[in-house]
Amino acid sequence: MSRSETPPTTPEDETVYRDYILDVRIVEHRSQTDGDVQYRFEAPHHEGCSFDDPEVAELYADVYFDVNGFEEAGTGDRGVPPTIIQAGRDTLVAYLFTQPHTDVYWLASFYGEKPEKIQRYINRVEKRATKIREGAREHGME
Repeated sequence: MSRSETPPTTPEDETVYRDYILDVRIVEHRSQTDGDVQYRFEAPHHEGCSFDDPEVAELYADVYFDVNGFEEAGTGDRGVPPTIIQAGRDTLVAYLFTQPHTDVYWLASFYGEKPEKIQRYINRVEKRATKIREGAREHGME
């Protein structure tokens, strides 16, 4: 569940891993020096961030859609955007899961819940984000 600084890129290093509506996407970046792969989340008015795991990058995108977008700029290294805190426990859990050195077991311990319940919170956010994107497409948003 790691997240890292956005690496410098050149066009030949990148491919679009996943394209979403509203100019949101995840870009796969392969380092030419060591072959490492990073998945960078990109959205309008968002400074972007990179992840080692594409599934975590996709969850981050789901959180983004679940709260109708957010900015992390100005929240500090350990801060959480206020929009996410206000969205409810399941969204906050999903967001925290995308942070470095966090996994289902850490979150279960933090919240005093079983890992299965933490996974249910995450699943709810994923399902809601999918419905939001489907609804937006039905209304002609691309």
